[in-house]
Amino acid sequence: MSTDHRSPTPGAAHPLGAAPQPGGVNFAVHAPRATDVWVCLIDTDETGSRREQRLRLPAQTAGVHHGFVAGIGEGTRYCLRAAGPWEPENGLRFNERKALIDPYARRLDGALGDGGALLPYGADGGPSETDSLPDIPLCVVTGAPPAPEPGPGVPWDRTVICEVHVGSYTARHPGIPEELRGTYRGLAQPAVIEHLRRIGVTALELLPVQACLTEPGVRDRGMRNHWGYSTGAYFAPDPRYAAQPGHEVEEFAEMVSALHSAGLEVLMDVVYNHTAEESVAGPSLSWRGLDAPGYYLLENGEDLDYTGCGNTVDCASPASVRMVLDSLRYFAGEFGVDGFRFDLASVLGRGRTGTGPQGPVIPFDHRAPLLTAIAADPILCTRKLIAEPWDATGEGYRVGGFPPVWAEWNDRYRDTVRDFFAGGATVGTLASRVSGSQDLFGAQGRTPFSSINFVTAHDGFTARDLVSYERKHNEANGEKNRDGTDNNHSVNHGFEGGTTDPAILAARAAHVRALIATLLLSTGTPMLLGGDELGHTQFGNNNAYCVPEGTPAADAFAVDWDAADADLTAFVARVAAVRRAAPVLRQHEFFDGRSTRDGEPDLAWFGADGAEMPGEEWQSPEVRTLQAWVDGSDVRAPGRDAAVAEKDALIIWHAGGDATVVLGGPESCTHDWELIVDSTLPTGEPTGRTVYPSRAEVTVSGPTVLAFQQV
Repeated sequence: MSTDHRSPTPGAAHPLGAAPQPGGVNFAVHAPRATDVWVCLIDTDETGSRREQRLRLPAQTAGVHHGFVAGIGEGTRYCLRAAGPWEPENGLRFNERKALIDPYARRLDGALGDGGALLPYGADGGPSETDSLPDIPLCVVTGAPPAPEPGPGVPWDRTVICEVHVGSYTARHPGIPEELRGTYRGLAQPAVIEHLRRIGVTALELLPVQACLTEPGVRDRGMRNHWGYSTGAYFAPDPRYAAQPGHEVEEFAEMVSALHSAGLEVLMDVVYNHTAEESVAGPSLSWRGLDAPGYYLLENGEDLDYTGCGNTVDCASPASVRMVLDSLRYFAGEFGVDGFRFDLASVLGRGRTGTGPQGPVIPFDHRAPLLTAIAADPILCTRKLIAEPWDATGEGYRVGGFPPVWAEWNDRYRDTVRDFFAGGATVGTLASRVSGSQDLFGAQGRTPFSSINFVTAHDGFTARDLVSYERKHNEANGEKNRDGTDNNHSVNHGFEGGTTDPAILAARAAHVRALIATLLLSTGTPMLLGGDELGHTQFGNNNAYCVPEGTPAADAFAVDWDAADADLTAFVARVAAVRRAAPVLRQHEFFDGRSTRDGEPDLAWFGADGAEMPGEEWQSPEVRTLQAWVDGSDVRAPGRDAAVAEKDALIIWHAGGDATVVLGGPESCTHDWELIVDSTLPTGEPTGRTVYPSRAEVTVSGPTVLAFQQV
C-alpha cells in the first residue's frame, strides 16, 4: 500500500457512487454501520501487481460516507474497503482486508480471482486475514454515456417482443463483421435489424446486460455463468459484450440509439432479487461488506432465500429501494432504455411483516414499497414494466397479481399451448389463454396486453427442442442432469433428438409452426425466443445457463445462422404481418360477449361441426378442434374514441388426427372467407384454393392452425 498523499475534502453525500466533477471525483458510499470507509485508488507496477492508495472518506451524512478527491478523473480505477463490527449473528461481517466493488460502479475492469480469498471469514469462522485486492474486479470512474436517440414509443397493441442473448444471437451471424459478433455493436448491425424487422419484432428483450460475476458454485465446476443472472454491479453494462474492452458503456449506448433509429425498442432483463454474493457462506464482493442488513433479507444474521440463489435483496429497505430506482433511472434516462423485465419479480413485493410456524414469513404485497415506488416514478411509469410473477417459493407465484401498470409473463399460457398441441390441454383451457387470459388479468383496469404470451423462453427448451425431446438433456451443465425443469409438455415425434427421418422432421416442423402461429395470433402481447424463427437447437438442454470457462461466444449456445430454416423464418414473418395488419386480433379490451354493430357477440366459439361449442365439450379431452370467430364490426382499438370496423376473423386450432371442419360463424355470417395462414405449409402461404364460402369444409390433421379473414 502506497503512502496517502491526498486528503479528501468532505464533498457531498449525493449522488451515490463516483461522480466526476471539475477538478476531481466525489465519492459517496452507503454504509451506515461502518466505522470507516476507504476509497482505494489502484494502479499497477511493472509486474502487473496492483498498488493501492487508501483514502479515508472524511464525512458521513445519514449513513453515507463521502469525500471529494482532487486530481483524478474518468478512467481512475478504484475499489472500496470498510471497517466495522464483526457480528455475524446480526449480519455484520466487516473486514477491511476485503476489497469491495462500489454498488454504484458504472464500469468494472477485471474478473474474479481466487474464491477463497474473497471469503470474509477464515477457517475458524472469524475474520479472514487474506487480502482480496488481487482477486476482485476494479471499479472505473465513468462519466455520462452519449445522449440516446429517442425511443420509438411503440404502443402495447403493436408490440412484439423477441428475447435474445446478446452474445448467442450474434456470435455466428455471417452478416456481422467478425470482430463485432457477440457484442452490443453486433446486435445493432443492419443485417440483424433487417431480420428483426422482417419477422415483425418491435422490441428486443435482452437477457441480463448488467455486469455479471459467476457464482462460486458454478466457478468451482470450471464453468461460467452464460445467461447473466448473477449481478455484480447494477449500474455497469456487462463488459463481456464490448467489441473494444473498456468501451462497453459507449457501445451499449450506441446499440440502443441504433435500434431506436430502426424503430426497435430495447427492454432489459434485470435481476434485483438477488446478487452474485450467494449466502453468508459465500464471498464478500460488495453489498455484504458494506451493509448486509440494509441490502439483504436476514434472520439472525442468515439469509432468507426466496430466490433459490442463496440470498434475497430486501426490497422494503430504503437502501435497496434507492439502489434499484437509481439503477432503473440510470438506464432509462441516460441510455434511453424503453422498459424492463424483472426477474423473480415477486421478491420486489416482499414486505417486512409476518411470522409462521416455520419462522419468518414475508408475504407478497402488490403495494409493497418498491413496486409502489416504481409505479409512481415519473420516468419509470412511462416505460414498459414486465414482471416475472413468481420466485422460488409457492407463496410467490402471483400470475395476475401485480398492479395495473405492470405486464406479466404468463406461464399459464405457455403450458396450455404446449400441452394442447402435445395432446393434453382441453379446448376450454386453450380458449381462455388465446383470448387474453381474462381470468388472470381482467381486474383492476388491466388490458389483454398485460399478458406476455410466450411458448418458449431462455428458461426451457427452444421451439425445435420442444418437439424433438421428451426429456431434458442437461448433462453438460455439470449437475448430473438434476437442474432444469422436468415439466416441459414436450414430445419427440417418435425419436429422441436429432434425426434425418423426413417424416419425423416434417411432423416436427408442422408442430413448431402451429405453436408460433398460435402465439402470434393470440390476444395479448407475444414474446418470441430469439432463434426459434431460425430453428435453433440447444440439443435438449433446457437450462443453458452455464458453459465451460473459456468457451468462445460462438460455441456458447450460439444461434447457427448458416443452418437457419429459411421457410420457418418466412412463416414467422408472414404470421407477424397478418397480426400487424389486423386490429381485430389485437384489441385493447377483453372480449365480454357484448353485442356489436352487427348484433353478434364480439367473440364466439365453435366446434369442428361449425356449431357453437356446447358446454359439455369445453373440458372434454376428446375434443381436439376449436374455432374462434371474431366480429370485426366493433373493434376496440387503443387511442380511439369509437370502435372501428374491420374484417371478421376466423381461427381454427386442431391437435388431433384426420378431421373435417365446417367453418364456423353466427347464422348472420354468410360472407366468404379467405385463408391467409396455413400452418401445415412450410411458409404458411396458402396454395391453390384460398377463398371458401360460408360453412365450407376443410380437412385438418395433426397440429394445425388456420387463419381466415372476411372477403
